[in-house]
Amino acid sequence: MERAWRNWTWQEKYPGYAELQSYFAHLDKELSLSKDCVFNCKVVLAEFDEDSARWYVETASGTWVRAKYLIPAIGFASKPHMPAWTGLDSFRGRIYHSSAWPANGSGGCGVDVRGRRVAVIGTGSTGIQIIQQWAKEADEVYVFQRTPNTALPMRQERLLDSSVQKPNSEVSELKRRDVFKKSLNTFGGLSTDCIWRDAMDDTPAQREATYERLYAQGGLGFWNASYQDLMSNAEANLEAYCFWARKTRARIDDPKLKDLLAPLAPLHAFGAKRPSLEQDFYEQFNKPHVHLIDVRETPILGLAPSGIMTNSGTHEVDIIAIATGFDSVIGGIREMGIKDADGVPLHHRWDQGGISSYLGMMVSRCPNMFLPYSAHSPSVFSNGPTTIELQASWIMDVIRQMERRHVAFIDVKKEAEQAWINEVADAAENTLVPTANSWYMGANIPGRRVEPLFFMGGLPRYRQRCREALDSDLHDFHLTFR
Repeated sequence: MERAWRNWTWQEKYPGYAELQSYFAHLDKELSLSKDCVFNCKVVLAEFDEDSARWYVETASGTWVRAKYLIPAIGFASKPHMPAWTGLDSFRGRIYHSSAWPANGSGGCGVDVRGRRVAVIGTGSTGIQIIQQWAKEADEVYVFQRTPNTALPMRQERLLDSSVQKPNSEVSELKRRDVFKKSLNTFGGLSTDCIWRDAMDDTPAQREATYERLYAQGGLGFWNASYQDLMSNAEANLEAYCFWARKTRARIDDPKLKDLLAPLAPLHAFGAKRPSLEQDFYEQFNKPHVHLIDVRETPILGLAPSGIMTNSGTHEVDIIAIATGFDSVIGGIREMGIKDADGVPLHHRWDQGGISSYLGMMVSRCPNMFLPYSAHSPSVFSNGPTTIELQASWIMDVIRQMERRHVAFIDVKKEAEQAWINEVADAAENTLVPTANSWYMGANIPGRRVEPLFFMGGLPRYRQRCREALDSDLHDFHLTFR
């Protein structure tokens, strides 16, 4: 959508809260989106009636809506995960989950921690962001870490002087078009691709130079623009990890903290848990008021009125940030109360039999329902906007075919669904991702089935499968006419 970017100028390479809010307001102004939205409205039930060929959707306020098509565009991370610690209600201070972070209206940190003792539980992407900020403001900071994050330098940049950023300029338009076109053909949907040769095909000196170049560039390139076998060859993966550990340990003063934050022996394959981006995360642990607690050695037992209890004692704090991630994929579906055409809650099917989908966008016995940026799609292993635009175009193409042919509803055939489930599993098995207990596999939720939640075969292969589904005249679907 050229209108979305033609008159927009980004200020930073990695925009913050305030700039993103401004961009969303710009989109609304250009595309008039909000006039068709109902805000602060929670869907609690969605069920399909085959006789009327309609979805019936109920909200928490009791409002009912009837629609031919249902598109739960809730993504994969709409349901926060809150560990079942004892004493959560007894804590006398303030608790914030990172998914519901308060804004202060000026784009800064929405929690005033000056003069306070604070704790951050979790060192994923949001945990890192909070720690970087709070370590500069709070009196005491306690960081509770289970698994060290293989975080990479962000290398934030201002973009005001870039010719690409000049609105309406010929250079800007040509470069942006080139980026969009190229991103559809790269493994991760980005303007850069991996190195299409194996790591060990290069000499040690060549590999070292490659790692240095990617690391110096910043961003996720050290992970997703490295050698093609980084995520499938254990030897290549270990070498990349050791390079990262060497660089990271040099930034940490305390020998014990070096081993906790960047151990010489990896706890999992590099990239099998998503690397986060950081600006000065590791330097914060060189400050005397920042303390790291290894919850593998001293697990959290629960909360007390004054703080966080572990088997080594209670850490007294005033404010707690809980950055424990999300109940990916199933959590959001459960909250919406989606039922299939047989009246079976979809989350029950997925809890008991595993995730099932066709191209990560449709589910058998859920006619006319499309799930963009959800399970079994490239989503987290690709650039989000690239994948979403691809899926949105596919969904619209399917709907156009249905309307042109007067189809009341379509239901994906179970054999087509199973074929995609198998392809998702096969793609995962060809990587090192299943070797780690990560949220990529649903392993962050106690008691949940461990399985690949996303397609790891790359965007070009996914794009080809989507194209084949359309070119086959919807052969993979049962079509019902009225």
